[in-house]
Amino acid sequence: MGDIRKLRTFIQEMTWLVGRADGDEPAILEEGGRLLTDLVRKDDWLPEEFARPHPERYQQYLLHCDPMEKFSVVSFVWGPGQHTPVHDHTVWGMIGILRGGERCRNFDVAKENKPLIATGESHFGPGEVTAVSPRIGDVHEVANTHDDQVSISIHVYGANIGAVRRHVYVAKTGEIKPFVSGYTSPVVPNLWDRSAEVRAVIA
Repeated sequence: MGDIRKLRTFIQEMTWLVGRADGDEPAILEEGGRLLTDLVRKDDWLPEEFARPHPERYQQYLLHCDPMEKFSVVSFVWGPGQHTPVHDHTVWGMIGILRGGERCRNFDVAKENKPLIATGESHFGPGEVTAVSPRIGDVHEVANTHDDQVSISIHVYGANIGAVRRHVYVAKTGEIKPFVSGYTSPVVPNLWDRSAEVRAVIA
């Protein structure tokens, strides 16, 4: 296991930020983006259990959910060439690349049952962070940019994202389908066992 203290510190700082910002999305994305950039700058802290790919589909591991479900932190693990359907989030979100890279294709929804309008494509590498929300753009398709290696990104959302009612879209027709993502793993990292640190001080 890596130095999970980095994740614990990030979660503490996000908890303070979300409470202090009181729903101010621009402030959360600006300061939270800096915090997430610091977290993904070094790939030495994510426990191996939450970095495992699946041969057929991308994995979505819950790392933390705020007790009041004000935000959640998730590791997305992409096998070679894996991708999402076109989907939305309905809440603010931040994505930081920890390992490998991602390609993001953005869309506008003109009207239900009308083709989606492609608005651009971006590529992100390790240490880079981007954001989504209904306010700034919320519909996209994400893929591992690599056909020969695993990529991992850390996502932070303004809700318990695995339980949020969302949508997937058929880009060519505009058909909209309900979607609830859930999570890959039924467990989360134990962030709070600080016993070794305390023992080291009193020994």
